[in-house]
Amino acid sequence: MENQKVQKKQYMKTDLNLLLECLKYQMDCPESQKEALITIYSICQQNKAGCHASEYFREIGGLMFINDLAKSSVHCIVKEAALFTLGIIIESNVYCQQTLCTSALFEDLILFLINTDSGVNLKRMSVYVILVLVSNNSNGQTCVRDTGCIGLLLQLFRTTLSTFEVNLSDENTNQCYQLWSSVCSTLCACVNNPQNDNQNICCSVFPYAKEWLESHTEPEIVRPICSFVGLTVANNLYVQKYFVSVGGLDTLAKVLIKLMHDSCMSHSSTKLAVVVTKTLDACIANDSAMGVVLTKYHTVSELLKLLSNDTLDTGEKISIILTIGHCTEVCDYYARIQSWA
Repeated sequence: MENQKVQKKQYMKTDLNLLLECLKYQMDCPESQKEALITIYSICQQNKAGCHASEYFREIGGLMFINDLAKSSVHCIVKEAALFTLGIIIESNVYCQQTLCTSALFEDLILFLINTDSGVNLKRMSVYVILVLVSNNSNGQTCVRDTGCIGLLLQLFRTTLSTFEVNLSDENTNQCYQLWSSVCSTLCACVNNPQNDNQNICCSVFPYAKEWLESHTEPEIVRPICSFVGLTVANNLYVQKYFVSVGGLDTLAKVLIKLMHDSCMSHSSTKLAVVVTKTLDACIANDSAMGVVLTKYHTVSELLKLLSNDTLDTGEKISIILTIGHCTEVCDYYARIQSWA
């Protein structure tokens, strides 16, 4: 068994060396380069825990070569494949993440995103690389802020999709939605693990998030928005107060009411109501006094109805109970104030 592991590791190294040579000597053949890149990221995905293919590929110079290839190639299919391969390798190996986590790479990715010649798919691949660079990485979260890249992501959040009409059956709209969804995921990674100053920057788009929630109750829109809002407000009182000040909490309460009405006929609406509930809780967890906004929407009554749903699992029910607790704290808070008066 041990011999098989050693042999498999040696085969992997041989394959990666040959594939790197193929990339270097097929500069005039974009299809061959694309196929080589596809094979490289397939090997790196298969060997995350075993042979550490990504680390070996970094050691032989493959990581930096693909980084340079993404910038220098004139072929869009090579650029896209190179960026996706970089993302897979970075995601699979923390040493590769640290190697590429530089201001220079973020600046290159910014150029891909602002270039008018860049197609939607190339932008998606660029956003994916940003995502894996900032995920669970305070250095990446600092770089995305210091280079201004986070400002560009927020611009894409605001402008990639129309808030009035989202027809995902239309191919062009669906491609734009995939880019927008990737931007949402990346913004979530920018503000979380660890929580940081990016929360104060990202809250600038809360009015747009509110507008999305007012216009749409489709899971494809509500889930990414709620994830983004929930992580951006988490344990940050300033950001929580700003979200309430722009009417965000009111909007979440209204969305919950609509979903509760729809949940009578739809299991997906029930699950989505739990997502909204968790976001509500994140918004008031650090100062339950802000939850007074929710009283006019009878939010606790809606949450009790949701809690009685038999399809929910234990974790979902606990989330609802915690939210009810934070909502009712405000009643105790005002009762104490009145008694003191």
